[in-house]
Amino acid sequence: MVKPRQLGHLVLRVRDLEASEKWYSEVLGLHTTNKRPGQMIFMSARDDSSHELALVSVGEDAPGPEETRVGLYHFAWEMESFEDLKALYEHMKAKDVNIGGIGDHGVSMGVYLFDPDGNEIEVYHEMPQSEWVVGEDGDLFRAEYPHKLEAETVPA
Repeated sequence: MVKPRQLGHLVLRVRDLEASEKWYSEVLGLHTTNKRPGQMIFMSARDDSSHELALVSVGEDAPGPEETRVGLYHFAWEMESFEDLKALYEHMKAKDVNIGGIGDHGVSMGVYLFDPDGNEIEVYHEMPQSEWVVGEDGDLFRAEYPHKLEAETVPA
């Protein structure tokens, strides 16, 4: 069976294109790879990709996301190491980013945050498969990740 290798990119509709570009640059460290002024901005975390994120302008009066909406729940950026995740988490706190929570997923640790339009993002570190532990109930995601970001880290 033919299958995809990995998620290629995500497109978000945003109210303020320039503010969103600045936020993704300053908070997540993405760089802009291409611009269509007033319409779209393409951004990447990698140097060898045209983009992993595209931002599309929908204007200031666009309705906001709702808790029960159908569609995007969140998208996730994988970090190289737990130390990188911890450093980015400290950076987000210093930038007063809207952080929704921290999730211990057993094989991974994630931080959930919101961009200026309320889109939910997860940044996470996943352990190598050789280190995965199955929880007591047999659920791969119910074991405990070996490191904590803060005392309030909770299983998710």
